[in-house]
Amino acid sequence: MKPEELKFAASHEWAHLADSDGKQIATIGISAHAVEALSDVVYMELPEVGADVTAGSSFGEVESVKATSDLFSPVTGKVVEVNTTLPDNLEVLGTDPYGEGWIIKVEVTSEGSISDLLDFTAYEALCNE
Repeated sequence: MKPEELKFAASHEWAHLADSDGKQIATIGISAHAVEALSDVVYMELPEVGADVTAGSSFGEVESVKATSDLFSPVTGKVVEVNTTLPDNLEVLGTDPYGEGWIIKVEVTSEGSISDLLDFTAYEALCNE
């Protein structure tokens, strides 16, 4: 995925929105900017399939050699898939954060959460402040 096609939360998570069988599915990950700021990621805690997530609320955490940070959902919905290969392959966050580095997929249940997300240009401006 190209960053220009994604929506971003101010907390540095991204969402790629797509329709699948009449449902809106958000593929969620963390931005290249966030990965760079974290530096060496050593651990990631992921939710279970079926877990409910709320926009702006924590759904897991990522630990680097620098700090432990919460992962915040950019959308509200139910987790339908988890990238189970990620915890054993964390280097992919640095090499492909917008592709193989996806974290979870969520069936969006509240459209309102999407309107608060930033496009790539606005997100870049936020990161450069």
